[in-house]
Amino acid sequence: MSSEQTPTPETTDAAGPRPPRLTSAAALCGLEGLALLAGGAWMLVLGLTGDAGDRQQAVTGGVTVLVLALLPLLAARGLLLRRGWSRGPAVITQIMALPVAYSLLQSGSVAVPAGIALALVAVVSLVLLVHPATTLALGIKGPGRARETEQR
Repeated sequence: MSSEQTPTPETTDAAGPRPPRLTSAAALCGLEGLALLAGGAWMLVLGLTGDAGDRQQAVTGGVTVLVLALLPLLAARGLLLRRGWSRGPAVITQIMALPVAYSLLQSGSVAVPAGIALALVAVVSLVLLVHPATTLALGIKGPGRARETEQR
């Protein structure tokens, strides 16, 4: 079999259906982005309709959360389109979600179920994102694999 017929990571990621793990990771990332959009919009509305003393802080917080929602949403789109760059922002989103989940769990209020859900989503997403099938589908070369393709 010649080297032209041997599947490589570059040809494997473009051919065939998207792995279910990659689709699941993109869906979870997208859900987190949508949740951030909803939370930011809620903060913004409360800030605009609430007490004038807290208005500036609430509006700033709402706009900040809305802007932060772009990270997981762009990462989800990139994962669906099999863009290698998208794994980094997706992983960063999950790592940032873990301390938030921990603080929700420590609150001892009605936020505990949200903390459990966020922790589960973050851990499952991280597992899906570092899985070898996801890495291969995104065309990401690990240490040592970059030299393999240079030698061909």
